[in-house]
Amino acid sequence: MSSMFPPQADSAGETALPPAVVVHGLEHALAALAQGLPITLLSAPGAGAFAGALWWRELVAQARAAHPAIPCTDILDCADAPGRAMAAIRAGQAMLVLDPACPAFARVASLARVLPARPAALDLGLRGAERRLRAWLRGATDDSIAPLR
Repeated sequence: MSSMFPPQADSAGETALPPAVVVHGLEHALAALAQGLPITLLSAPGAGAFAGALWWRELVAQARAAHPAIPCTDILDCADAPGRAMAAIRAGQAMLVLDPACPAFARVASLARVLPARPAALDLGLRGAERRLRAWLRGATDDSIAPLR
């Protein structure tokens, strides 16, 4: 994770993530990074299993190349597919979501930062989400900017 800001720890001692945005393709990732604010790009639920790690890594690489100065973290959701999670780690993925009920969760978590649940996120695939994007990234907390799931 690159950042121009010092990382902050959350209550569990984990490094806090910038606001998360669910992206479903390169257009979404570019729109999110174009806001010029620290961000976490989050794949669609289970994308590691149906789209694959190589697709995600290339999408993130292209988006970052277009906006290299923007602090950006990315997370690939592998649902309950530990084999896909391991493939993602081999492809260079540093952060994943994996179902904690998965028998291989501990093994995968020993190799990368693995989240047992998706972070709150604004889903750019939902109607009206792009209008709310800048406020979401700036940390607005009123009901009109609540995360969409």
